[in-house]
Amino acid sequence: MNLFEIIEQIDPELSDRLNPRRAAIKNITSFGSKVAVAALPFAFATLFKKAYGQTIPTAIKDVLNFALTLEYLESEFYNKGLAVGGLIPSSDKSSYFEKVARDENNHVTFLQGVLKGDAVPKNTYTYDLTGGGTFGDVLTNYDTFLKVGVAFEDTGVRAYKGQAGVLKGNETFLGAALAIHAVEARHAAAIRYVINQKLNLGLKPWITGGNDTGIAAVNGNYAGEENVTQLTINITTLPNTGASSSVASATAAFDEPLTKEAVLALLVGSFIKPA
Repeated sequence: MNLFEIIEQIDPELSDRLNPRRAAIKNITSFGSKVAVAALPFAFATLFKKAYGQTIPTAIKDVLNFALTLEYLESEFYNKGLAVGGLIPSSDKSSYFEKVARDENNHVTFLQGVLKGDAVPKNTYTYDLTGGGTFGDVLTNYDTFLKVGVAFEDTGVRAYKGQAGVLKGNETFLGAALAIHAVEARHAAAIRYVINQKLNLGLKPWITGGNDTGIAAVNGNYAGEENVTQLTINITTLPNTGASSSVASATAAFDEPLTKEAVLALLVGSFIKPA
C-alpha cells in the first residue's frame, strides 16, 4: 500500500485535491541526490499546504528566504567554477564538486518549491565571487577557489544552525532545514579534505579553535568558534568530573551558530550585492 492509498483511507476527498500534484513526487525522487530523499518531508509539506490552503508563517518564510539567498550564492559559486575549463582538476570534479554543485542546485529547487511566489528571485542580487576583489583570482586559481569554497561551506553550516531556534516548534520545516544542514556539513568536511591535500594546511574535517584556515580575510566567518563553554560548562575543565579536555578538542566537538545578521554582514556588500 503506497502513501496516497493510506491517505485516501483517512480522507477520501484528499485525492481530488492532491491528484494533480502527484507528479511532483516523481520529480523529487529523480534528482538522484541523498538530500532529495532527506527533504521529502519538505515536499509533502508543500503539497498539504496547497491542498488545505494553509500559509507559511512569516517568521519561517523569512528563514527560508534567507537560506535560499545563501543557496543562490553557493550554487552560483560551484556552477561557475565547474564551467571554467581547467580550473578544477578532473579527479576533484567527479569526486567532489559535481556532486556538491548538484546538491546546492537541489537545495535551491526545494526552497523555491516550498516558498513558491514568496521566494526571493535570484536576480534580486548579483553575486561577486571575488568578495569585492579580496579573492580576485577565484575563478582562475584553484587554490583561491578552494579557500572561498571552504569559507562558504563552513559559514553555511553555522547559518543553518543559527536559524534552528526560529524553526523550533514546527517539525516539518525544522526537519527539512536540518537535513540540508547535514548535507552542508558533509560538503564542508569534503572541501576541507581537498584543501588539506592540496595546500597542506593541516585542516581537520571540522573547525578547530576558531579560524583554522589560515585565511585572515575570513576571520569573521569563524568568530565564536573558539568558544569552549557549552550550557555554562567549561569543556576544557569539566567541573566535578575529574576530567579535562584540550581547547582544540573542546572547540572541535561543537559547531557554533551564526545569527542571520552576522551572516548578512559578512556576505552582503562583498559577495552578495543588490542588482
